[in-house]
Amino acid sequence: MVVVRGFEDLRPLPRPVAVAIGNFDGLHLGHRKILSALRDAAAARRLASLVLTFDPHPERALGRKSIRMIDTLDQRLDRLSREGVEAVLVVPFDRAFSRLAGRDFAQDILRDRLDAREVVVGRDFRFGCGRRAGVAELKAFGRRLGFGVRAVAPALVGGVPVSSSLIRRLLLHGRVEEAARRLGRPYEIAGEVVPGAARGRRLGAPTANLRTANEILPDGVFVTEAVWKRRRLPSVTSIGTNPTFGPNPVSVETHILDRRIRFCGARLSVRLLRRIRPTRKFPDREALAAAIRQDVAAAREHFRRAG
Repeated sequence: MVVVRGFEDLRPLPRPVAVAIGNFDGLHLGHRKILSALRDAAAARRLASLVLTFDPHPERALGRKSIRMIDTLDQRLDRLSREGVEAVLVVPFDRAFSRLAGRDFAQDILRDRLDAREVVVGRDFRFGCGRRAGVAELKAFGRRLGFGVRAVAPALVGGVPVSSSLIRRLLLHGRVEEAARRLGRPYEIAGEVVPGAARGRRLGAPTANLRTANEILPDGVFVTEAVWKRRRLPSVTSIGTNPTFGPNPVSVETHILDRRIRFCGARLSVRLLRRIRPTRKFPDREALAAAIRQDVAAAREHFRRAG
């Protein structure tokens, strides 16, 4: 997959494109429907498949909302690469770009720069200055400029449309299993293992301490699957401020079950499978150690049942 960061690095593609437009944060089930429609459109007309996405998120760039992203940009690009997309154009979203009228976006970007022949979007897609234009306007521009438009209905889980905003809310409340059903996979935190305070070792449960760029760090103790060098390792992970030891920054600490591995400096991913409990302050180290033993037992039982 070819990744182009910004229009200045964009080179003419070998053939016209079918393009899907969106933020694609989390690449959830609804996004996958859009990408499936993109692949179908590209195959039907022998077009190149291209995703146009934005960084930063438009709402963040305009200072309208405090949005915590589900994925880092690198995670988003990695997930797109697994979806059979030929190219991704990452557009730096800023105030100048936000002032582009819908008509100019359709003509200058979609037709002139990308040579789009098919455009695939979600049914609630909005674009142009002030988000004034929607799918109806895009179809009208397409008829005049020579591209077709496919508007994809949202994916539904329990009769409710899947959206990145809903998934963010679920994750922030620790409801990782509900989020996973909408993502189509467990939520994943990735980063580098760095030295910690070694409290886990003294409590009988040594941990790998993760420094991560992921923005959503749900509070709690979770059954997790750590991924290291393509190996999947049953684990239990604590995310929080370690309140028993006083006020601390939020940390991500993963204990690998029944293995001792030196991770320091390594890249590690942690997939959140189930929340065991919220973090809480314990009266002393002995009470915390007893709680950790219970957490480890709960994680072992989870993996035993899962087979």
